[in-house]
Amino acid sequence: MKKIALIGNPNVGKSSLFNILTGLRQKVGNYPGMTVEKKSGIIVHKGKKYEIIDLPGTYGIYPNSIDEQVVSNVLNDKNHLQHPDLAAVVSDATNLKRGILLYQQIREMGIPAIFVVNMIDEAEEQGISINVQELEKELNTKVLLTNARNEEGIEQLKDAFSFQPNEFEAKFFIPKEYSAAVNLAKADLNYENSYKAWQSLSQINPKYLNERETGILENIRKEFQIIPKRLQVKEILNRYEQIDEILSKVIFKKEATKKSWTEKLDAILIHPVLGYLIFFGVLILIFQAIFAWSGPFMDLIDNAFSWLAGSVSSTLPEGPINGLLTDGIISGIGGIVIFVPQIVILFLFISIMEESGYMSRVVYLMDRWLKPFGLSGKSAVPLMSGAACAIPAVMSARNIENNKERLITILVTPFMTCAARLPIYVVIIGLIIPETSFWGFNLQGIALFAMYLLGILGALGSAWILKKIIKTNFKSYLILEMPTYKMPVWRNVLQTVWEKATGFLIGAGKIILAMSIILWVLGTFGMGEKFNNAEEIIAKEKPNLTEEEFANEVTAYKLEYSFLGHIGQVIEPVIKPLGYDWKMGIGLISSFAAREVFVGTMATVYSMGDTEDELSIRERMRKEINANTGQPAYTVASGVSLLLFYAFAMQCMATIAIVRKETGSWKWTLIQLVFMTGIAYIAAFIAYQFLK
Repeated sequence: MKKIALIGNPNVGKSSLFNILTGLRQKVGNYPGMTVEKKSGIIVHKGKKYEIIDLPGTYGIYPNSIDEQVVSNVLNDKNHLQHPDLAAVVSDATNLKRGILLYQQIREMGIPAIFVVNMIDEAEEQGISINVQELEKELNTKVLLTNARNEEGIEQLKDAFSFQPNEFEAKFFIPKEYSAAVNLAKADLNYENSYKAWQSLSQINPKYLNERETGILENIRKEFQIIPKRLQVKEILNRYEQIDEILSKVIFKKEATKKSWTEKLDAILIHPVLGYLIFFGVLILIFQAIFAWSGPFMDLIDNAFSWLAGSVSSTLPEGPINGLLTDGIISGIGGIVIFVPQIVILFLFISIMEESGYMSRVVYLMDRWLKPFGLSGKSAVPLMSGAACAIPAVMSARNIENNKERLITILVTPFMTCAARLPIYVVIIGLIIPETSFWGFNLQGIALFAMYLLGILGALGSAWILKKIIKTNFKSYLILEMPTYKMPVWRNVLQTVWEKATGFLIGAGKIILAMSIILWVLGTFGMGEKFNNAEEIIAKEKPNLTEEEFANEVTAYKLEYSFLGHIGQVIEPVIKPLGYDWKMGIGLISSFAAREVFVGTMATVYSMGDTEDELSIRERMRKEINANTGQPAYTVASGVSLLLFYAFAMQCMATIAIVRKETGSWKWTLIQLVFMTGIAYIAAFIAYQFLK
């Protein structure tokens, strides 16, 4: 089976061509040990089978990011599983210069290639015409014209996959002052051509070489006093001179008589004032969509799983199997599926922004403000989306090419105040902040705003710290070509949304389901006489209860003596300095399933049953006495302590699962968990000790 690699600069429509060629027959995963997405698909054309590989976008064969490193590894290592038999180099019809540069480098590495000129509709709109026959002659290969938007040229592209190009005549000649070093590297490393040796000498520690080969190159560089970057610059300048000559023969352009739509829109969308106002308006729309528009769908999913759990519960006899299926497995799966509407809505917006060309403007606007914190302009969307839900927000960080910036964005996004924190904030603020006004502003509203502000400060402050700690082999530069504005290709939009939703359900879902079942087991089972004889003990101690009150008391009593209750009592010495007792400890542990569970758990612990009435919960909490201090459990000191703890702590197993999936590492996931919990503990400790 012949392997065809689609290679090209970012924003040339390469992935659109891949989606058209493979449709739903594509496999999506990660390169081993990396967060870079690996896409491939099998097609059959005229009786021949091809594996189509969509390599990450790259500006050249010298890597400046982890995405470009992947391309370099695949092209240079003949034993790599995705090393191509034929490269289809995709270029933007309105900017052939970069595409031809990449094509020449790939051909001189000894890889057969064809040249695909995509977006020909945009070239026509700009009055650009291309002499295909002359371009084929200059490149010594087959040149295809395509338009991914209407599938023009796709059949011809498939036909070209069986094409075998002639030997490529080298366009770049090794400068005389480096010829001795290149010949030595070629001989010592057994390279088949001089360009491969030049290319390896032009990089510090190429990842596709082993330790012995790297040592040989390092010795040659020292002997001939070679500075790798100078070789790269020399090559690029030399090639561009030749490419300019080629373009003068093949490109014909009419003089523009008026401004293009892209120029007109950019005058508004990247304006130093209007640009930011419009972008923040878009963010508010995205936030509103994730927060509000997803509500009915999430309620529908919640009701559907509640109905399913109720039906199963009423059908099966009471017992552990019933509880496992209803409260463990069905509730666990429901806890996964309920996030899908938010993921779909967020990636619908992100994909539209990417496809239309607006995302590049967002990066341009925000990069200067976020760069000092070690973040990228593309970090703005995940951070702001985190104010609705961290799960889709963390997933959206995939659009950040630089690995360090992507990792920092993933690690700090959960600091943003998400919707799940709101029930806790509302109840606790209502307990400790009086409902009065200050200069016309409601004090409780000011407190809630302060919690949102605290989330932003936590995210940016943590990003600044992580910027100093996390090391990377690649420096971050903003290399950005503004694509022309265009209508999104809806097939690509839907494909992206489908990939993200299914990726979450399968990848993170396994971890979330496992954690749900573990928490259910801990809260449902216990040991000892008090757990096993809860009904008799409550009936004896409180004989005059109604049936509902009795059931609530038994549930609370069993929870106290369950494994979860015992854990709460075991951790009490640790949380006591924060102003919490063992009952609050149970709430902290159970809210690991989801932060908002804290309020419901407190209702259960305080024998209130499954009530959602915030006022009644608040009143019961106001009367609760802390067994350790003999004082009210929820004072200003303990209330502020709780607010700060939930503002900073990673109390969300779904977020932990998605961070594990997106980073591909338990190490970074656990570092994030410890880091956030540590900050939460210290902040809560200082607040309680200062205010008590």
